[in-house]
Amino acid sequence: MKIIDKKSKKRISKKGLNKVDPVIRNAFKESEEELSPMDPPDAYDQKRAVNFDYKNLHKGLQKLCDEHNDAINNCDIFEEALNNFKSKGYYISKKTNDTFNSFFHYFDKEILAHNKKEEKILFPVLHQKMIESGEHGVGEKPNTPINLMEDDHVKLIQLASLTFNLLGLALRFKNKESIAITFDLAYNNGVELVELLRLHIYREDNIIFPLAQKLLTKEELKQVYAEL
Repeated sequence: MKIIDKKSKKRISKKGLNKVDPVIRNAFKESEEELSPMDPPDAYDQKRAVNFDYKNLHKGLQKLCDEHNDAINNCDIFEEALNNFKSKGYYISKKTNDTFNSFFHYFDKEILAHNKKEEKILFPVLHQKMIESGEHGVGEKPNTPINLMEDDHVKLIQLASLTFNLLGLALRFKNKESIAITFDLAYNNGVELVELLRLHIYREDNIIFPLAQKLLTKEELKQVYAEL
């Protein structure tokens, strides 16, 4: 997918990017205070994390962590390009254009594929295990942290699509003020996308995967890895 055609300087493709926090029980208690690790802005607080030890994770969960590391690297490059884009008065150089195109291509091909694997293979079995173990909210259909992770996946798609389309839309305007406003919206949505992606990965690495290691049997972890 591309933002700008190198010859026409126009957007040429849109293809590919089309409140209730769960109650977390025993796993997230520190002394007498019960914390919700899914509630920003303090979600990065280490008190809210289950002990994360990559070496002790099953190799299937390690594979997902490795894919997260790759996503973070791409995220860092995209964020740097966004900041350079803004600091230069929203001028899209060839380097910036190539970096944006590369990130959206990566998001479309890799991040979406990664999320779908989680949704189809890991999340269903882990959600059920959380229900059985009491790691859930209240009501007839209680939420677990998996519901929040799936919501994040939807929000990531929305933010990526909006950012991508705003970048292309700005180039269609002739009025400088309209261009600047649209680029500014694209920048802000891009920054929000980066922040949510990082937070989502933190939640999965430090909360979801350690819980999967704890709650799933060896056979279930083995099956997850086989399907991945």
